[in-house]
Amino acid sequence: MISDADAAALYDVLNPWDPDGYAGDRFYDDLLTRAESVLDVGCGTGAMLHWAREHGHAGRLVGLDPDVAALDRARRRGDVEWVEGRAADAPAGAGFALATMTGHAFQFLVTDHELRASLAAIHAALRPGGRFAFETRHPQARAWEQWNPSNAADIEALGRALRVWHEVESVRDGVVTFHGTLAEPDGTVLRVDRERLRFLDVAALDALLADAGFAIEARYGDWHHGPVTAASREIITVARAQAVSA
Repeated sequence: MISDADAAALYDVLNPWDPDGYAGDRFYDDLLTRAESVLDVGCGTGAMLHWAREHGHAGRLVGLDPDVAALDRARRRGDVEWVEGRAADAPAGAGFALATMTGHAFQFLVTDHELRASLAAIHAALRPGGRFAFETRHPQARAWEQWNPSNAADIEALGRALRVWHEVESVRDGVVTFHGTLAEPDGTVLRVDRERLRFLDVAALDALLADAGFAIEARYGDWHHGPVTAASREIITVARAQAVSA
């Protein structure tokens, strides 16, 4: 079987953080470089903040995630603050210059309550004018249609050969429920994880952000700063926290 610790290690293999090689990583790295304090919400194994510190970021870096196994890997670096918790647990009054949610982590906020509580907490953790940067898959691209066993990938990781695939269980009211499977090359199942992701369009997303006190600073449809179009697969957002009226 594959343990939680193994799954966290496998995540790093499947999702290496490399701003030199990946446009999405470079997009966030550019923002981090210019921010003196950063809260990475859903930091996972901490690869983005590890990179930032290794490449000279001297300010406050904090990673927040509910996954204990992922945080155990993140804590290999002791010069970054690591906090166990969900987005709604972001520290109020911390005055961060930048908050991020990478790797489509925003889509794990499934219910309206989760979204509103999380956005309110992130807003409260930022200083007035602080930025919140994140991306979510554009529902028009219907990315989940590619999540099926016919697109299984064979990889070498954890010292063994593995096969990885996804299978959609349901698509309902903008929420996609699916299973991720890790198996031996012959198909012998080692681990199955069930996930739910929320797909929001631009209008619904912007309404939630406005209700939480954010103003849209920039909006892109790809990692090269192109506009959102009818063909965009991503909705990439940089929002600013507006001051709360007394």
